[in-house]
Amino acid sequence: MSGRTIAATLSLMLAAAQAGAAEQACGLCAKSVVINSALASCFLEQYPLLESRSTATVAINLEDCEEERGVVAALRGPSAEAAPPSRKFFLSLSQLVCLKRKLEDPETELDPSAQIDLGDC
Repeated sequence: MSGRTIAATLSLMLAAAQAGAAEQACGLCAKSVVINSALASCFLEQYPLLESRSTATVAINLEDCEEERGVVAALRGPSAEAAPPSRKFFLSLSQLVCLKRKLEDPETELDPSAQIDLGDC
């Protein structure tokens, strides 16, 4: 290998390591989010724009998303309380992709709301 090839390889390895460290060191990133089907649809609509961001941490704001009105969800037992949905949170790029994948999973039940664990992303 030439000196330039070695330098280029080391440079790429360092950049990848720094990106991985930045991803792991995201202290602001959510460990889980609570979301319902209306907010999940809104997130999935915004996903292409969110994914195109070039920063290691992405701010998610679902404040302007419409909630479904006039639809009454089935009542749950007295011990089951729906947590309020997360409307503003930060995610790393890998968590962003992971959340999209989990929301698109037909097994994920989103109503009245679901807590999505992002710790394994």
